[in-house]
Amino acid sequence: MHAGLDLAPFRALRYAPDRVTSLAAVTAPPYDVVIRPDGQRALETADRHNIVRLTLPRADDPAEGHRAAAAILRRWRAEGILVTDPRPALWVYEQRAGGTLQRGLIGALRLSPPEEGVVLPHEDVMPDVVADRADLTRSTAVNLEPLLLSYRGAADTATVLERVVSLPPALATTTADGTRHRLWPVADRRRVAALTGGLTAHRALIADGHHRWASYLRLRAEHGGRPPWDRGLVLLVDTDRYPLRVQAIHRVLPTLPPATALDRLRGAFRSRPLEQALPDALKTLAATPGPAFLLAGGDRPHLLDRPDAALLERTIRRDRPDAWRRLDATVLHAALLDAVWRREVPPASVRHLHDARAAVAQAERAGGTAVLLRAVPESTVRALAEAGVTMPHKSTSFGPKPATGLLLRPLDPRDGIAAQI
Repeated sequence: MHAGLDLAPFRALRYAPDRVTSLAAVTAPPYDVVIRPDGQRALETADRHNIVRLTLPRADDPAEGHRAAAAILRRWRAEGILVTDPRPALWVYEQRAGGTLQRGLIGALRLSPPEEGVVLPHEDVMPDVVADRADLTRSTAVNLEPLLLSYRGAADTATVLERVVSLPPALATTTADGTRHRLWPVADRRRVAALTGGLTAHRALIADGHHRWASYLRLRAEHGGRPPWDRGLVLLVDTDRYPLRVQAIHRVLPTLPPATALDRLRGAFRSRPLEQALPDALKTLAATPGPAFLLAGGDRPHLLDRPDAALLERTIRRDRPDAWRRLDATVLHAALLDAVWRREVPPASVRHLHDARAAVAQAERAGGTAVLLRAVPESTVRALAEAGVTMPHKSTSFGPKPATGLLLRPLDPRDGIAAQI
């Protein structure tokens, strides 16, 4: 029985610097953060080898897109665009943006079954998204982007990590959002042991990547737990030293016009128009007690609060802790999406965006409604996860998120690519 986190080096597949415009031009945010279609198009045109062509392949049929991504990946490797490191290594990864500093370890984490309680999910997942990510990984035989996991207080790991960052980095770039990224490979066996030894007494919370984690576990089961499918690419961050930001994930309901959304409430919530620009309206939302949302997309935003007690009693599960029952995302899904707006909002039509302005813009273009939410405190997220209670899908957005495209982990063992120390 493994006691805790088991992180191993891997032979990274990464861009050859002299074959691309710049490292920044070929990276992207995680696949579910890319704002489509405009953000995706901007990434594709930044450099024709941008990683988004693999993480979000364009095709009318998903299976066709997965095959296309696999073909592109094979071509880039054959042409020397992507090359494999000669030695397995862990990678120390640093991000700086404004006053935010984050450091962590990128490696291949042993995929522990849920019953071991080593890796704690805090959100439900959507089966179709898990299937899509598993199919893409199966087709490409590569972990295309690391998950973000948080743990607390491995002092020995932190000490060694800080020694590593005193050396010149092997990779460094500044992405379009102004974030500086630096990476250091650690291949020396003793230093690897010093970095990973302190992790075995710890467990981690999935901060970002629930669907990819679920796809990792599905593929592990398909391959009988055999290497290299018994591990997955992750970034581990000690949040005692480098606290993560927690932000909301907003909903866009393209099939529900704002006037219809308000009309269907019929006393289910109190609705008040706000004569405020979006930033101030979000501040009003943040200061509102109890479950509350900002409904936007029409002439002016409306604050929804004070839900009808009978509606909540009728729609929200009673077999969950009060902290879960009071979550904005719980109330949104149970009371509004599954009850009040059920006829007008097919589940498959709901879009999830991390940026409030982008959510409102998409809603306006579609003639639909944006429902803006508040962030959930990390303490609430962790407490629910440790109690084995998952939040509704897309409830939180932790960050800073690792950039996609800096390091990939191949899964084809035939040529030794996935070899570990």
